[in-house]
Amino acid sequence: MEFRVNTEVKIGHIHLTVSDLDSSLKFYRDILGFEITATYGDDAVFLSAGGYHHHIGLNTWNGAGAKQPPAGHTGMYHFGILYPDRKELARVVKRLYELNYPIAGASDHGTSESVYLNDPDGNGVELYCDRSIHDWPVDDEGHLQFTTKHLDLINLLSEMDSE
Repeated sequence: MEFRVNTEVKIGHIHLTVSDLDSSLKFYRDILGFEITATYGDDAVFLSAGGYHHHIGLNTWNGAGAKQPPAGHTGMYHFGILYPDRKELARVVKRLYELNYPIAGASDHGTSESVYLNDPDGNGVELYCDRSIHDWPVDDEGHLQFTTKHLDLINLLSEMDSE
């Protein structure tokens, strides 16, 4: 029998080597709103949402002043930050616009709606919310049918109209 991971397993955090801790903090704390939960000397900071020990670890142990890897090399493509619903995704997108932070892309994947940006070190960050599992597109055999369609950001931001 094939070994399978427990269905309750979740990916809990990401730890990034960064070139400048202050620049990364401005992005993850000041722009996206994560809270510092711990520091490790002057070289590492841990951030979270909702009091979890950490969702994001940042360190300069091997990267202080390091350059971004050139395009066409292996490494992390992006990581995703899952928002609980469409309104919360709209709230952070509105903040990005208010701060004039560049958005690299926005897609409707059928299963989720996603907005893409890069952190100060060029790491890809996907901000997204899932649709209800009952609305996910599947073929006749029950396999997911991911799409990459244009995400209507104006429609997404209309979620903020009720505020």
